[in-house]
Amino acid sequence: MKLQRGTTPRAVQVDPHGVFANSELDLNEIEVYGFDYDYTLAVYTVEFHYLIYDLGRDWLINKFKYPKAIGELEYQPGFAIRGLHYDIKEGILMKIDLFHQIQFESVYRGLTPMKREDVERVYNGCYIPQNMIRPGGESSRTKQLNDLFSVPEICLISNVTEYFIKNNVPFNPEILFYDVQNAVASIHPIIHNTLNDSNIGTYLEKYSQLEGFLQRLKANGKGMFIVTNSPFKFLDVGMRYMLGADWQQFFDVVIVQARKPKFFTEHLRPFRIYDKETKSQLWEHVTSLEKGKVYVEGTVDQLQKMTGWVGHSVLYFGDQIYNDLADLTLNYGWRTGAILCELAHEIKISNSDDYRQTVGSMQTLQYLIEQTQDDDSRKGDVEQLLMERDALRKKSKSLFNPNFGSVFRTHHNPTYFSRRLFRYSDIYTSHVTNLMNYSLRHVYYPRRGLLPHELYMSSQN
Repeated sequence: MKLQRGTTPRAVQVDPHGVFANSELDLNEIEVYGFDYDYTLAVYTVEFHYLIYDLGRDWLINKFKYPKAIGELEYQPGFAIRGLHYDIKEGILMKIDLFHQIQFESVYRGLTPMKREDVERVYNGCYIPQNMIRPGGESSRTKQLNDLFSVPEICLISNVTEYFIKNNVPFNPEILFYDVQNAVASIHPIIHNTLNDSNIGTYLEKYSQLEGFLQRLKANGKGMFIVTNSPFKFLDVGMRYMLGADWQQFFDVVIVQARKPKFFTEHLRPFRIYDKETKSQLWEHVTSLEKGKVYVEGTVDQLQKMTGWVGHSVLYFGDQIYNDLADLTLNYGWRTGAILCELAHEIKISNSDDYRQTVGSMQTLQYLIEQTQDDDSRKGDVEQLLMERDALRKKSKSLFNPNFGSVFRTHHNPTYFSRRLFRYSDIYTSHVTNLMNYSLRHVYYPRRGLLPHELYMSSQN
């Protein structure tokens, strides 16, 4: 859309398949592209979430002897979203913002929303301390849903919690959490064996531009590699479905069972060669990484030493903010790209007339409240405006998800998830093939946002 000087682009639509910058990134400087596999190159269908949920639920019943009645509890797609925090001790699922403030309309125990006064009683207010959030901290008692694999897992926890509460079954939320976590971890080999050439299309999306995207990188002399926690058999089935039997032609290095984030944080684990014929690891000493071979475990230190791929010349894509991107950003200087499949859906909603009108009305009410709140003679008017604003808040939230709203924002602020996304990724998008919309010389520029004390400067001033 071409704009005249001094005009405001009120009706501009955001491209759902755009690439968005948190930090300036010049693709002309990128020599090597790295990729995670799950939810980065591979995007799974909702049927895959059903599979995770059903196998995990059956494991609880058959291995941990949970009540057989929970076998009737079905997966509920759309109940939860990425980025939520789960209080392991209290069994509470909640959404918090970048200031650790709880969004009260998005707090659940089981499948039941909690009242504000009950939440405040548990947490002595509306704030979650840092030591409850930080992974690995002594007092840490929350788990954040950082990837889409955790969505069916948290739905299973919520379903079982609801069943226990409604049926007066005594239980410990912490034990339930770890039982479900262990169940889901235990079914990974089953999942890896379930997906095969005959059914892979049921569980995996097929992006027609993926081959063209990789071919363009290859034709322009870019290096490419994969570092995934998945085993080779699982990777191979999916890549053959998406790219054909010779998919390894695109990648200079393929690393499986990398055990991220340990791949990025440990220094002494050696690479092993994976033998495709015997489906086992070879114990010969690995001194170089060769195209066409598959490697197991290892570390990013060894990867850099053996390839010379270091610093800002490397751009690595992953869907997991902590496991994939944080250490690379903080400790190695690689550039990073976050792949967030739900981003395109949220952008389409934010482009809708319904959402824009709702937010516009909400901002107008907010302005009126700010201007009249100190006028004692208009106290009744302010209360009415607040009620109208709250109604609009609920509507805008429900357009994304009726329980938890948008992945990326609360009513006023970015979510805690967004805060980490902005910190640990240079760019983010809904799929790697969106980069096809840009040249390999493109520079991604972050948007200059207004600070609270800054005045909007129009082009007419």
